[in-house]
Amino acid sequence: MTTTQNLGVTNIDIINARVPGYKDLQMLLIGQEGIIEQILPMGTVFKRVPANALQVVDVAGDWISLGGVDLQINGALGLAFPDLHPENAYMLQKISQFLWNVGLDGFLPTLVTTSVENIQRSLAVIADILPNQQAGAKILGVHLEGPFLNFQKRGAHPAEYLLPLTIDQVKRVLGDYAHVVKVITLAPELDPTDEVIPYLRSLGITVSLGHSQATAAEAQRAFELGATMVTHAFNAMPSLHHREPGLLGAAIIHPNVMCGFIADGEHVSPTMLQILLRASYSHFSQGLFLVSDALAPLGLPDGVYPWDSRQIEVKNGTARLPDGTLSGTTLPLLMGVQNLVKWGICDLENAYAFGVGEAIALATDAPRKAIAIALPGITANQPANLLRWHWDEATKELTWQRLSG
Repeated sequence: MTTTQNLGVTNIDIINARVPGYKDLQMLLIGQEGIIEQILPMGTVFKRVPANALQVVDVAGDWISLGGVDLQINGALGLAFPDLHPENAYMLQKISQFLWNVGLDGFLPTLVTTSVENIQRSLAVIADILPNQQAGAKILGVHLEGPFLNFQKRGAHPAEYLLPLTIDQVKRVLGDYAHVVKVITLAPELDPTDEVIPYLRSLGITVSLGHSQATAAEAQRAFELGATMVTHAFNAMPSLHHREPGLLGAAIIHPNVMCGFIADGEHVSPTMLQILLRASYSHFSQGLFLVSDALAPLGLPDGVYPWDSRQIEVKNGTARLPDGTLSGTTLPLLMGVQNLVKWGICDLENAYAFGVGEAIALATDAPRKAIAIALPGITANQPANLLRWHWDEATKELTWQRLSG
């Protein structure tokens, strides 16, 4: 759902709201400038000034959240981010507005493995746009998914552009644009020197493990060196095994590591997602976050589309190479929230502590935590760019709309 409820510019009280991270029903007090002034439990006695300019919006137990943040999105509206150049840079604004309309506040354009020249060109375009962004979902930096990936777990990444994981090669890829890169996915077992992860952390880049054959011991060493994320849990990594838990097993039990995951029903079965959430129960609020991994046809109908020098076929929102290799999805991030509720993994009764509020937080609060955005949840002094989520008992559907301040 992408409708917008216009709240105007006067003082607003949103009452009877469920807010992820808060107990019981809350009221949100929003000032004339569209800034959240206070969040208070319902029943709190207070006085609004001026009272005669007050608008009250009763959301009747619906959930209120920030917009989503997608840390792994490869393109939209037909443009793959590795294909950016000055001539099509105007598309970034169109994409930002489209992503705003599908519920995102921010995103990391993700550059998958390609030539160093393509990476540099795309980084240059994004670096030029970053300081002067217009309305829409904000670019928060770039996610480099490659080219430092394990050949055996490359998935749809082209083998000819994979590079060895050395500081010299990292410097070559980043060039003058290290400040633009927010996250980099790499296979830690490719660096026997243990030098690359600390170097990337010294640049302020979040290191995510993925497309990797790392053992649990190798992953644990990478976490000790400063890696704090895992890219699309279960996909392009060893399966969980009772004698070798591998990269994912090491990540699940680590209190300071966050795993991104895709909830489209194709990348990971709903049963395995339920296992992932239950396994992460002890640190659920900081251990997991949703990503879309959406490809360039996001926002376009099913069909056959170009993808680097190859083609992908999109059917029912799932993209595959001609040989059947899964390459991504074209479903937006918030569809993952709706799927978790539809599949009964996160429900109204808060079974296993995973309720609708937790599902919403996986796409809104948790990604902000993963890249260390200050104040990841709803707090005072934030712009009231809010989503309203409604569970329809008759249709058994979770829908959302933007509340525009």
